[in-house]
Amino acid sequence: MADSPRKLRILVAKPGLDGHDRGAKVVARALADAGYEVVYTGLHQTPEMIAAAAVQEAVDAVGLSIMSGAHMTLFPAVMDALKQRGASDMVVFGGGIVPKDDIAKLAQLGVAKIFTPGASTQEIIDWVEGTVRPKVA
Repeated sequence: MADSPRKLRILVAKPGLDGHDRGAKVVARALADAGYEVVYTGLHQTPEMIAAAAVQEAVDAVGLSIMSGAHMTLFPAVMDALKQRGASDMVVFGGGIVPKDDIAKLAQLGVAKIFTPGASTQEIIDWVEGTVRPKVA
C-alpha cells in the first residue's frame, strides 16, 4: 500500500487592523475540511507575529486575508519578516480586495497567488494541490 502524502500545513492570517474575518474563516475551514492542517492566527496580527507563527508551526504556506486596502504594505512586510526568520522560500498567497494592477505588482514581489472576491474554496484547494504540494514533495 502506497504511503499517503503528508498533510500540508497552512497558516491563515489577518494582518493589520482589518476586522473583516469571515472570508478568512471560510477559507480556513474549507482547507481543514479538505484535509490540510490549518493554523488560524485570528485578527490584528502584525507581520512579525505572522512570520513567527509560520516558522514556529513549520507551515508549508501562509495565506493572508486583506480587505483593508493595505495589501501593498502588508504582503511585503510579511514576506520581509519571513525572510528575516530564514523562511523566504515559504509560499505566500492571499485574498481580498486587490486591484488587478496590484496583483501583478505583488506577483513580482513573490506573492504566489491572489484570490479575489468570488473565488471558490474549491479553486483555492485546487491551487494549493497544484502549487504548494509539488513544492514540498
